[in-house]
Amino acid sequence: MDDQTDLLFPGIDHEEEACVKRRETCGKCRRPITVCWCPFLPHPPLEVCSKVCILQHPYEDKRCLSTTPMLTFGLKPETVTLLKGSRFNLDKYPELLSLLESPYTVLLYPDSNSVDIESLPTDQTYNLIVLDGTWLQAKAIYSKNKFLHGIKKVKVTKPPLSKYVVRTQPTDECLSTVESVALALQLLEKKNDLFECLTKPLTALCEFQLHHGAVPHQSKEYLIKNGLYKSQRSTPKS
Repeated sequence: MDDQTDLLFPGIDHEEEACVKRRETCGKCRRPITVCWCPFLPHPPLEVCSKVCILQHPYEDKRCLSTTPMLTFGLKPETVTLLKGSRFNLDKYPELLSLLESPYTVLLYPDSNSVDIESLPTDQTYNLIVLDGTWLQAKAIYSKNKFLHGIKKVKVTKPPLSKYVVRTQPTDECLSTVESVALALQLLEKKNDLFECLTKPLTALCEFQLHHGAVPHQSKEYLIKNGLYKSQRSTPKS
């Protein structure tokens, strides 16, 4: 125990000191030091030609297991922009307005009108707008911001199963934000190792959570198909 610790915590013993250290959090990822995923980030941050603009729902920022910081720290700062809110006034966000003026801006939003991202011409550099939150929150952002409706929507067809096994996804094809963007960038940039590089922190996060008692989650779609899904409404209160 050093002199500084003695001054801050007079009379503290080694067991108490260990408890204090366990509560220390990383100033970057905001996770406890013992489960910090920062060492798994690419060093230096990855440089890509595409620009990424993330519109993050306010509730998502409060989630301790959010994957968006893995993108903001894993990519060079000039590559990614993070805007927080549910309604975005274009007068207040000039950087967003400039993206909308480009014919090469696309919205990563899978629905029946989305086109396969691999069908885009590869001789252009694209701006990728991403909606970050639960699926319902992402739909709400899309609904409230009419300027998004005029942007070409793209999706990744036949995505891999999500590595994000500690959070329930709506379907087997749903990915976390870091996975969705990493896969989209890999296809746009034609860099085969980009997905693995950007999602290493996610793999580490899930391994930490499982090691500390979390259980692997199946998608809601899987649970329903196999008769395992129990809605919160049908669960009796104790």
